[in-house]
Amino acid sequence: MRLSPKTVGISAAVITILIWSSFIVVARLMALKGLTPLDIVLCRFIGAGLVLLPWGYFMVRKMRANGQGAQTWLGLSPLPKNVTLWIGAFGGVGYAVLAYSAFVFAPAAHGSVLLPGMLPLSTALFSVWLLHEHLSKGRITGLAMILGGALLVGGVSLFRAAFNLDGSASQVWKGDVLFVCASTCWAFYTVTCRKNALGAVPATIAVIVFCVLTYIPVYALLVASGVLHSKLATAPCGEILFHTVWQGGGSVVISGITFTKMIQYFGPIRSTMLTAIVPGLSALGAVVFLNEPLYWNLIAGLALVTLGIVVGVRGASKAPAAPLGTAKA
Repeated sequence: MRLSPKTVGISAAVITILIWSSFIVVARLMALKGLTPLDIVLCRFIGAGLVLLPWGYFMVRKMRANGQGAQTWLGLSPLPKNVTLWIGAFGGVGYAVLAYSAFVFAPAAHGSVLLPGMLPLSTALFSVWLLHEHLSKGRITGLAMILGGALLVGGVSLFRAAFNLDGSASQVWKGDVLFVCASTCWAFYTVTCRKNALGAVPATIAVIVFCVLTYIPVYALLVASGVLHSKLATAPCGEILFHTVWQGGGSVVISGITFTKMIQYFGPIRSTMLTAIVPGLSALGAVVFLNEPLYWNLIAGLALVTLGIVVGVRGASKAPAAPLGTAKA
């Protein structure tokens, strides 16, 4: 039975939201254990590569048999070289390195607001720049609320660090800055997928092809030369296997495909706006599973971000969407 585009789009949104919400809690929990953030990124790319590299190889072979070989790269990526480099650098290496590093410094509740919460704002800005999208008053109002919520969280941590209100050991502000940078990387990937009308599977494969061919060799070289310290040799095998399967299979393969499916059906702004439930779910998970406190600024920031996303959704729904892969005049 063939599923309707609406069913596929909604199902992809639900799966993406569940994985994203749990990703924030799990990433913070595991960041406090044995492996370094860059070790976890390595496991993420290896796990995803074990699935997606063979998939990409056979997809490219099929494309070449159909006379589409010019649209592939290195016999592994089903997308052209330039597109593979752009989405791999931002949606792959950039996002993963920044996000996992952020969880070392900042609690999951901060990630709940700044990682998915800032996504609609940065996506909207990239959409205006690259797709020539028009932002309605409703969208602008929602985005202003999101910015206000982010400032309540990240701005407060920067203020407290500037005046040493938490003591010299506080490094939370570093995590907040890294969260915003990671969210910006993912927003650029989102809009690039929309601009180039990329399919869910080819885009995800292309990202991992870039990550495997660039990150893993550089990581190995830095570790071998002593520049980078790795804890892979001393970490429990179960922890390494967990990251390889969960981060690679779940966070990359499954959510990468479902998120791109969301983009195809809802568009980049609506897709990120539909993740309104992620900040609240992940923050609740941080309280329940990590015993993290929710201070006033976190609660207010969550409320503003969630309300801003909802307002933005209503504003976006009143404006016609540009056809897939095209920009508004």
